[in-house]
Amino acid sequence: MAKATPSAKRPAAEKSPPVAMVAPRRNGADDQALRRAPGKKAPGKKAAAKKVPAKKVPAEKAPAKKVPAKKAPAKKAPAKKAPASSPFSVKWLAQQEATLIDERATYVRQADTLQAEADALVADFESGDSQFDEDGGEGDSLSSERERDLALSAQARAAVEEIDHALAKFATGTYGICEASGEPIPIERLEAIPWARVQVRYKTGGIGRP
Repeated sequence: MAKATPSAKRPAAEKSPPVAMVAPRRNGADDQALRRAPGKKAPGKKAAAKKVPAKKVPAEKAPAKKVPAKKAPAKKAPAKKAPASSPFSVKWLAQQEATLIDERATYVRQADTLQAEADALVADFESGDSQFDEDGGEGDSLSSERERDLALSAQARAAVEEIDHALAKFATGTYGICEASGEPIPIERLEAIPWARVQVRYKTGGIGRP
């Protein structure tokens, strides 16, 4: 059996030298067209825009609503005590009040009249019409009369003060109540002296304080 002979190796193909690429010639028209055509600019990198910090606008404050001030609770005035119940009738009390008003007017008139008379006597003395000396009887009489007028005028004014005190008691319901014992003054005494303050047993004397 015949042995296969190995095939002879083929010589490697010789590499041809590289062919230089020759650029095609451009004519004048092509050069002018290239010059006219704007060159495309390579896209530049966009610079990152700096963020400008926004200015904070101060918020307008809404006008504060005025809260109405709370009124302090009004202090309650102490309740007035009701007038004490009077033991006298309403009709009789009204009569006594009217009597006191009339008596007051009378005493005021008397006090003014007596004071005027006393002043007139002084005027007569200063004018020289009368002489207040120890030897002149007329002078003694005028002096005594003047002193009497002044005393009566003072008594009348004291009575007016007592009447005013009595009139004030009608508003409190205490008219006719004895200021010493708290008991009712007898009607007979009140009708005789409408401005009496106390019962007879507590009377201390004096015209002004019956």
